[in-house]
Amino acid sequence: MRWPRGPVAPGREIAPGYEVIEHLRRGKALDVYDVWSEERACRCVVKALRPGRVRDEKSRRHVLAEGRLLCSFTHPHIVRAYEVREEPVPLVVMETLVGETVAHMIEERCVELTVEQLAQLGLHLGSAIRYVHAHGYLHLDLKPSNVISECGRAKLIDLSVARPPGEAPPGVGTWCYLSPEQARGGELGPPADVWGIGVVLFEAATGRQAFDDDSEAADDEYPQLTETVRRVEELRSLPRDFGDLVAACLEPDPAARPTLAALLAELESLAGLPEAERRHTGRPG
Repeated sequence: MRWPRGPVAPGREIAPGYEVIEHLRRGKALDVYDVWSEERACRCVVKALRPGRVRDEKSRRHVLAEGRLLCSFTHPHIVRAYEVREEPVPLVVMETLVGETVAHMIEERCVELTVEQLAQLGLHLGSAIRYVHAHGYLHLDLKPSNVISECGRAKLIDLSVARPPGEAPPGVGTWCYLSPEQARGGELGPPADVWGIGVVLFEAATGRQAFDDDSEAADDEYPQLTETVRRVEELRSLPRDFGDLVAACLEPDPAARPTLAALLAELESLAGLPEAERRHTGRPG
């Protein structure tokens, strides 16, 4: 197959058995398509390496690694991947979700979430992250655009920068959502993802990013390293317990943040779950 310079046109196959219905979006390395799966007789989503990146070994490794990781995961709050193909171009076939990103919900202010709903969002994210951690990985890129709300259920849709705990270079993740330790580089552990849950809840609650996305800033000019969260006062209109919990997730010192287990226990309480339905004790494990 001769690969086109631009996105694959509707009506053509991106790979045998997958006919493009629509090109959805283009990122730095990937194209995302709505496709028809002949085998499954349903629509699927395909993330494929852009034509100009096909010979980029680093990009190839990343898309294949993410696809294989997603195929190995089975969790109700993580998007399902059906298969990975290396030819004619590296791609991942995933389930189609019918909801919208939390980023879109925030931007359009479609829904004013109650504290109970925000806590449920945190529980869904925390459940997914606990599963990711149990399988030896950190997510490291929690942000509203990576979360789909589908019929009241949150699902993570991107594990492209997931990696095992340990040493990492500066800047792994998305500029305005990085934890301070991700911005600095060095040893990364579970507290980095607790920060990630905190920034998502902050933005979902206030409609504003905890730190602005300054596209003109230099790569090493991370406000997370020099400033505390500038809009904590915006949480004061919410019940204190919720605001205090989000602020604790955004502590600059990773050791000062709650553990994931403690965070989940607090979120169960804020979600108003009856005692008999609570499953998290606040103790690790």
